[in-house]
Amino acid sequence: MARKRYLKKTALNEARELFLAAVDPAQLGVEEIAIDEALDRITAEPVFAKISSPHYHASAMDGICVRAEDTFGATEFAGKKLRLADADSPEPGAFRYVDTGHALPAWANAVIMIEKVRQLDERNVEIFESVPPWNHVRLVGEDVVATELLLPRCHRLRPYDLGALQAAGHTTVRVKARPKVGIIPTGDELIQPGQEAKPGAVIDFNSTVLASFVREWGGAPVKYPRARDDAAEIASALRHALDECDAVAIIAGSSAGEHDLTAEVVADSGELLAHGVDVMPGKPAVLGAARGKPVLGVPGYPVSAIVIAREMLRPALEKFLTARAPNFGVVRAVVPKKIASHLGLEEFIRVTLGRVGGKLVAVPLARGAGVITTMVHADGLMRIPSLVEGVNAGEDAEVELLRPLAEVENTVLCTGSHDLAIGVLEDQLKLRHPELKIAAANVGSLGGLLALQRGETHMAGTHLLDPASGVYNIPDIERTIPKISVVLVHLAQREQGILVARGNPKSIRGLRDLAQSGIRFVNRQAGSGTRLLLDFQLKKLGISAASIAGYEREEFTHMAVGVAIASGLADAGLAVRAAAQALDLDFIPVASEQYDLLMQRAFYESARGAQIAAVMASADFRRAVEALGGYDARRAGTVLYRN
Repeated sequence: MARKRYLKKTALNEARELFLAAVDPAQLGVEEIAIDEALDRITAEPVFAKISSPHYHASAMDGICVRAEDTFGATEFAGKKLRLADADSPEPGAFRYVDTGHALPAWANAVIMIEKVRQLDERNVEIFESVPPWNHVRLVGEDVVATELLLPRCHRLRPYDLGALQAAGHTTVRVKARPKVGIIPTGDELIQPGQEAKPGAVIDFNSTVLASFVREWGGAPVKYPRARDDAAEIASALRHALDECDAVAIIAGSSAGEHDLTAEVVADSGELLAHGVDVMPGKPAVLGAARGKPVLGVPGYPVSAIVIAREMLRPALEKFLTARAPNFGVVRAVVPKKIASHLGLEEFIRVTLGRVGGKLVAVPLARGAGVITTMVHADGLMRIPSLVEGVNAGEDAEVELLRPLAEVENTVLCTGSHDLAIGVLEDQLKLRHPELKIAAANVGSLGGLLALQRGETHMAGTHLLDPASGVYNIPDIERTIPKISVVLVHLAQREQGILVARGNPKSIRGLRDLAQSGIRFVNRQAGSGTRLLLDFQLKKLGISAASIAGYEREEFTHMAVGVAIASGLADAGLAVRAAAQALDLDFIPVASEQYDLLMQRAFYESARGAQIAAVMASADFRRAVEALGGYDARRAGTVLYRN
């Protein structure tokens, strides 16, 4: 079958307008539901108070109720005596005890606080101040008057709105029905979560992500069974969904491959509005309409699916409900180094955020459209317009927050060498300070030092060996960033070695064997401490890097090296023992090395830095790190160097 080609790609804003034109809010029904079930629902019509609140004159204090005119003349020097009322229409000079919220008797029009009343006996009291009418009294309708507008239409109901409704006499409220969104996953390769994941099988988690978004944005997801890569089967699933739902999202099959059938099915079922949107990730999107309802073809790559859902499905649900979906707002953040972008595509860059030295800093994450874990770690999406070729270092850019700003303010940025102990540090930190988060970016030890120099991180993981002196980190700090005020804190001594498959099928005994024919090596990236350690050891042994097959192949983490070996893509690689244990690989020791955290001095001396230092020095942290295997954390938290 010939490959399909995209129709003319459509600009994001234009594509959104085309899609939203297919949304008809008038098609949405109305429901009358109990107040207790109405949180976050959208009012379908104005709501008026049935009764006043309060609906009687109520005491606002604990004390006594009186006639205001009976108190005239009372002063702190000349008290006035009152007697307990024993009738519904007592004589002048009467009082009655009341508590907060009690209804005032018809004859009373003021309340005096109990603290300002002197009790003479069981039936007589003395007061020492005059009070005006309606003193400390909540009058009828003080909150809301019967027939007064309580809530407008298209209002998202909050907890206090529910209380106001009940206070005004309502037990139910008419709200807009939740728009039903049919979700149709497609693809022969799809399996359900929990099924055995054989090679070539893809777990369908996109359905869960989209369904969760639909709920978050006020809709009601309807998940349908997988449709195979067959146009007739997908068309049948679409017809079924259109019978039951207000909108439909078809997952995958939206690109231009042999088995990408979504555009064809949408065109045959109604109208194809756009195939291809000038956005990245998310370009292979399909927008259409059938039977007067919007149909969205969502790309199969998860991050692409998320971007298209946010840019198309969220505004569609907002239009159905005529109310904005909850969001965390937009901030502007500084980019410490240039971020390139594709001219002609509106690009969304996943970033972590942290406040460093008074400025909000955005650190980009991996851009792969299939890497959903980047969305787990992301604090926001940086939007780069289509006519801009990236953002230059030092410039600020708009970031749509994916979590509350307060959480971002509590983020500690850790950029540098990857180590599993950083995850342990964050876990132990959260046990003591749940509001804090460590966001790690793995760029290698040298990259971490440069990140500190640029002011884009609070701390950097580093294990740079100086070949001339045999000393870790300090010589490189003094050479690379001599003018930056920093504190070097020891985290752990760790064991580095060669990772090989279980049973060591290639019979590798040490670094010399890496140069043998038939052994495929996987390396760490240039600038990483592990790469420097390898080069140092190879030089000592007189082994040329050119003799090692795969020396040029690079990964950015110890776990990525381990995965390459566990999956059969490589036979050997240098990493920490903990990675071998985590992935059930064999481990051949090469060296014990020092892994430290280099912190901005101002951060180390701050309250946040003190909290991290206290965790590093704790016995709980040391035990947890050493449980990983191949670590000695006895000196964790020790300050090794200050500048």
